Amino acid sequence: MASSKARVLVVDDDRDVLFAVKMLLKNEVQEVVTEKNPENLLSVLSRQTFDVVFLDMNFKSNLGTGNEGLYWLSRILERDKDATVIMITAHGEVSTAVRSLKAGATDFIVKPWHNEKLLETLKAALQQKTRKSGLASSQPKRPGSFADDAILGNSELMQELFHKIEKVAPTEANVLLLGENGTGKELVAKALHQRSFRASKPFITADLAAMSEGIFESELFGHKKGSFTDAKDDRIGRFEAASTGTLFLDEIGNISLPQQAKLLTVLQNRQVIPLGSNVPVPVDIRLISATNAPLYELAAKSQFRKDLIYRINTVEITLPPLRERGDDVLLLAKHFAALYAARNHKAVPEFESTTFKKLKQHSWPGNIRELQHAVERAVILAEGNVLRPQDFSFSAMELPLPAFGHALTEYTDGPLQLQEVEKNTILRVIERHNGNITKAAKELGITRTALYRRLEKHDL
Repeated sequence: MASSKARVLVVDDDRDVLFAVKMLLKNEVQEVVTEKNPENLLSVLSRQTFDVVFLDMNFKSNLGTGNEGLYWLSRILERDKDATVIMITAHGEVSTAVRSLKAGATDFIVKPWHNEKLLETLKAALQQKTRKSGLASSQPKRPGSFADDAILGNSELMQELFHKIEKVAPTEANVLLLGENGTGKELVAKALHQRSFRASKPFITADLAAMSEGIFESELFGHKKGSFTDAKDDRIGRFEAASTGTLFLDEIGNISLPQQAKLLTVLQNRQVIPLGSNVPVPVDIRLISATNAPLYELAAKSQFRKDLIYRINTVEITLPPLRERGDDVLLLAKHFAALYAARNHKAVPEFESTTFKKLKQHSWPGNIRELQHAVERAVILAEGNVLRPQDFSFSAMELPLPAFGHALTEYTDGPLQLQEVEKNTILRVIERHNGNITKAAKELGITRTALYRRLEKHDL
């Protein structure tokens, strides 16, 4: 929806705020209606339809609890569960505004605001409303909703992704999600589940990279008491737990050929046999798998079964890397800045234009996960309430490697092999986090298990 066609309602007991918003928006939208008394809110909504409602968090009370805003938000959503509501809050009430997001608000602005920020927030809310209404009108009514607030993006590549989710979600097709680490594959898996006919049923995840040969069958297929040394009770596996719902198998490209054979048998027969049992248990799942591994190259080398690929990828969706998403970098940076400011009890920071330029020029090899980490670090360490270019520094793992064929001299004076670069990078990151493997793995964009494997590979 274009802002120029929007109808906006502003509810605030401060006449100066009402006047300021009306003056700012009068040339930007079709109509601005203001209301000082929230008691009249429902009456106004019954007479006229609005695309966006700006709602203050506090009215008569001077306590600054935000409870009044949350109450009127709930009344608006009772009347229209899809209403687009932007909360207006003060600097000290950001944590309360975040509560309003969980209660169903679309976004919030902090007063005193910058006019550009308010207009950007309005535009983003209208775009989200358009996308949500488009998805809703094109699908039959069913439980669940698309995770618009979790998957952010205005770029053409992301619009294509949203369209694919819209088309694939209400089917029973097995989906294979491809893409680099940190591109949001699990979020897409959840969105597919939430828009499916199985939305009210379980969504179970399994990180296959974290499962050794010894626990693979037990974790996925379950076991009976006494089937192995530590099996002190019966336990159902992930397949049975996900029955009637969705099972998300992450890092499926990491499993061995024997594991692939066992997985294929279960998918073909639609039943599991728990360890220690001879009785098959039927399972009814919708399967979503994900990997950043080149499955087709592995299949060509006989390292991944072709028949398993055919079984798991009725539909294939490739997630775009962040470096190809244009201004989505800035959209996500603002989102994470607001999130971590609230979490750390700080005012939502602004960005210098030169900061945006630096963020757009970076290649983001770690994708959204890397950006999230960079913004969190900047929000915590920044001096003042403006994020500047110097607040963003990228570690060796976050910097693009020189082209192959050139001497890699970042760590020594002479040329290096790729294995050596990886080893030195891992050492530096672990040292920076004082040996904390969890934090090091997060910065490197890999799982703890994957990091342990690399430590063993390099004999560290």
